[in-house]
Amino acid sequence: MLKQKFFVQNRGLLLQQLIASSEDATQNMRILRLDELEKATNRFDNALIIGRGGHGEVYKGILSDQRVVAIKRSKVVDPAEIEQFINEVVILSQVNHRNVVKLYGCCLETEVPLLIYEFISNGTLFNHLHVEGQCSLTWKHRLRIAREAAGAISYLHSSASIAVFHRDIKSANILLDDYFTTKVSDFGASRSVQIDQTGVTTVVQGTYGYVDPEYFHTGRLTEKSDVYSFGVILAELLTREKTTSEKFRGVSLVGHLKSAMKENRLFQILDPQVVNEGHKTELEDVANLARKCLKMKGVDRPTMKEVEMQLNVLWRSNHQQEALASQSLEERQHIQLNYPAGNDTTVQHSFELELQSSSTCLLTNIEKFSTY
Repeated sequence: MLKQKFFVQNRGLLLQQLIASSEDATQNMRILRLDELEKATNRFDNALIIGRGGHGEVYKGILSDQRVVAIKRSKVVDPAEIEQFINEVVILSQVNHRNVVKLYGCCLETEVPLLIYEFISNGTLFNHLHVEGQCSLTWKHRLRIAREAAGAISYLHSSASIAVFHRDIKSANILLDDYFTTKVSDFGASRSVQIDQTGVTTVVQGTYGYVDPEYFHTGRLTEKSDVYSFGVILAELLTREKTTSEKFRGVSLVGHLKSAMKENRLFQILDPQVVNEGHKTELEDVANLARKCLKMKGVDRPTMKEVEMQLNVLWRSNHQQEALASQSLEERQHIQLNYPAGNDTTVQHSFELELQSSSTCLLTNIEKFSTY
């Protein structure tokens, strides 16, 4: 009787209707019983806790179908949290993207509902960046993470069946698997809007240091609010600094980056590992993209689609440069023998010029598009 009471209290009937009416939701998630989750976690054994927060824990478990999952269990009984839970289920049941964490199901037979996600093995971007000593993420890893996260957020804004504004984009909500593949997570604070809506007025939510200042002052949430938060992540990837640090002397990471770029001392504040591994122009391009995302007025920021396109250009350029650098002397001689250069211009140089030209053309088109 108690389980049934909680099931009704936690909007179980509503979620059953949602799952039954949505073909995608039926494929992606199901409502699980409490006894199955207890079996999966050895009755919520503390040894299986893989994450703790102010509101509860996350457990690693193995379901009866042998899927490894992460089970989010909240301790706080708060009607607002139950609303966030319903919100997250509704949104994730309609989202299907390789860089968004998958929701396998939920359990409604406890006072506070449980959420069951795919298990992502390698922790958060925040934890990888903000460690003592050498970072496990190379510059190439970081560029790919930025590209994948931008693609996921762009999808949420414009390609999902409903437009979703995440509202809490931060490095702690970007999960990484063993191959450092990106998984955007935690949609409890997200808002879904009609695809033709430009924004919604709401109570300000988010994490200090990442919240769009325009949204903070007006309460008007738009897709550009996520763009600002993503700009903060780009700054983190470049500098390996937290949003607030004693070395900034009261200035935020955003202010720190903007000042350094204005005073032409960008490379003094970048992570030394990034400086050693990245190309100068590439790092400057990412920093400039971050600065555009961090404009005070949302109207001056690019869309996430434009951000994704620019990062894709940089990613392809990075790959081509690596491919050229890895060519053996024998391969280069073969190219020169079979494709002799004219006017002292090598084939490699011609290829680089072609790559630069195509990249410049695409970036120019993006800039033109952003002016409309």
